[in-house]
Amino acid sequence: MSVMQDYPSRLSDPGSRKLGTFSYLPPLDATQIRRQVEYIVAKGWNPALEHTEPEHAASHYWYMWKLPLFGETDVDRVLAEIEACRQANPGHHIRLIGYDNIKQSQGTSMVVHRAPVAR
Repeated sequence: MSVMQDYPSRLSDPGSRKLGTFSYLPPLDATQIRRQVEYIVAKGWNPALEHTEPEHAASHYWYMWKLPLFGETDVDRVLAEIEACRQANPGHHIRLIGYDNIKQSQGTSMVVHRAPVAR
């Protein structure tokens, strides 16, 4: 049996906060992010981006980056939007969402850029 690991995440320390399932893993590299976008597109989901300041990342409200990319099938266009959002908001975390039209919900959601947090 494996040993359960404790993650010392605290509200008082924005750098320690976990932001969804993937945040317990090492940060995704460019290839892994591309694979996630490919998965979203292959499922027919609509990609969307949200961003927020690190100190507000635990909030339910994140700012929407433009409108969701309805019907987008070009992975490179989605990746370009992630980069454009990062360039426009260098101090923000960025979250990629795949909206499922059939179930009317988020099919997936993950942080694809985590801004450095001043301590």
